[in-house]
Amino acid sequence: MRVKKKISIMIKQMSLLFSIFLAVFLLNCGPSEETIKLQKKAKANFGVIPDKMPGSENDNEERISLGKKLYFDTILSENNTQSCNSCHNIEGKGGGVDNLPTSPGAFGKKGDRNSPTVLMAGFHSMQFWDGRAKDLKEQAKGPILNPIEMAMKSEGDVIKRLKEESEYPKLFQAAFPDSKDPITYENLAEAIAAFERTLITYDRLNDFIKGDHKALSKVEQEGLELFLANGCTSCHNGVALGGQSLQKVGQVHKYETKDLGRYEVTKNESDKYLFKVPSLRNISLTAPYFHDGSVEKLDQAVKLMAYHQLGKELNDNEISKIVKFLDSLTDKNRL
Repeated sequence: MRVKKKISIMIKQMSLLFSIFLAVFLLNCGPSEETIKLQKKAKANFGVIPDKMPGSENDNEERISLGKKLYFDTILSENNTQSCNSCHNIEGKGGGVDNLPTSPGAFGKKGDRNSPTVLMAGFHSMQFWDGRAKDLKEQAKGPILNPIEMAMKSEGDVIKRLKEESEYPKLFQAAFPDSKDPITYENLAEAIAAFERTLITYDRLNDFIKGDHKALSKVEQEGLELFLANGCTSCHNGVALGGQSLQKVGQVHKYETKDLGRYEVTKNESDKYLFKVPSLRNISLTAPYFHDGSVEKLDQAVKLMAYHQLGKELNDNEISKIVKFLDSLTDKNRL
């Protein structure tokens, strides 16, 4: 009887230990209520990154392949030195930029504005810092004929080059089989846009929003909470965390710049100093920052934006946590 009693006690003790172990296990593995709430708030502000970009419905393998070849080809610059990738580097761990304040063109002269990333750009509601292009196709037409950038003299000169090159006639025909004369400037821009629509990146914030509560560390979650609480999402929202609106730089406190932004396009007084809100996806890869490329470090950019746009002076600890969160926006394939 004593033996049976001892066995019974041991079983109860083991059962109690197992229950405690299970509770600790579930506590450590399951998300807290705060994390679940944070996931919901993040999803409401940013959503889940889709598998395809808007406008990709008619993209096919041949068109994307042609666009990729054009994107990397220096034939589109007057002196055969400059490609789209020269200013918007996507090779290896490139963040879709050249990491220069402003970019030198085909003949060495530098532009006035920082080259924005092409990664995720198809999710933006407009293109260029001043929003002058409505989509990727319209944007692709600009740099090739820009005298400072790729410096081709006319659309006709571009088409003449492509028709004289051995590979392009058959590639354009395959990409645009219903066209009798497929090598056109419109089709060139459409092909480049089709390729750029494949430049979707996926990061740990996206994993977090989709339900992986361990995708962001504790400090990164604290940074996200600060990002939300301080009103950063008033501009940086949507799947690209930006790219959806034009905002005045220096909304609360004046930001010194000679660039008049959107005004240069419209000549409307109300458009002075309006710039497209940049995407924050892959922001850790795209220094230097702002339309003029004047800010070298991400923590400095966070501090200045909080002050100039929100009228807030964040302390070093808050800035550090927000930067940690922003680091989580880097494409997992570019880490």
